Amino acid sequence: MLIANVSLLFTEQPLPERIPSAVAAGFDGVEIQFPYAFDPALLVRAAAGCPIHLINAPAGDPDAGDVGLSTDAGRVHAFREGIETARRYADVLGCRMVNVLAGRPPAGQRADLTRRVLAENVRALADALAPDGRQVLIEMVNPYDVPGYFIDNLEDALDLLAEIDHPAVRLQFDLYHVARTEPDLVAAIYRAADMIGHVQFADHPGRNEPGTGEVDLATAFRLLRSVGYAGAFSAEYRPAGRTEAGLGWMPAARAAMARRAGS
Repeated sequence: MLIANVSLLFTEQPLPERIPSAVAAGFDGVEIQFPYAFDPALLVRAAAGCPIHLINAPAGDPDAGDVGLSTDAGRVHAFREGIETARRYADVLGCRMVNVLAGRPPAGQRADLTRRVLAENVRALADALAPDGRQVLIEMVNPYDVPGYFIDNLEDALDLLAEIDHPAVRLQFDLYHVARTEPDLVAAIYRAADMIGHVQFADHPGRNEPGTGEVDLATAFRLLRSVGYAGAFSAEYRPAGRTEAGLGWMPAARAAMARRAGS
């Protein structure tokens, strides 16, 4: 299944109108980073049956520099309030995954406290969503695009998952972020394989559509299938021009998704 992140794609239109545009372009579903400015019922009507796979948990105020609340010991209450908001939106939208952004811990906060707060917040969200059959995801974000982000490499993400040890918590494996930090993408896929719950992609450098950079995304898709990943692949890139003009990569991506490495 090939899905579109409509927070980055089809931005020539208002967000609700991007969902039918993604369907018309051939995507099988969508994800929305932050749907909270819209009534979820409006988004459901706009989707008209198109699956909405994933949203992010509330992550603070981007205008104030927030890229996540979950590591801030002074804002645990705000994160926990966001749990009910995320649950309500996930329920109305019918999405089965909610991603947690670690964000930047406040200056001077001890690393051990930061890690404990993050683990406890993720567990609390997972405990709230798991009874509904939903998964919680955590992801690493490369330190070049988001300096100071707490989980900025694959090993830290995998270590955190082991520490949380919750059956409803998995890894959001973003091929763009991994390509920026890992010297060997193939080895990274093998290391993460058992914990991957969702895959996103963009080419690197540039974070544009496949074929504009140097990442062999087709090989990565085949390898992910061969190590047992059976989920969707989400296009989360910044189009170099109009979204529709840059979708020539889709047939090759679908072919790669349907094959295993070596087949």
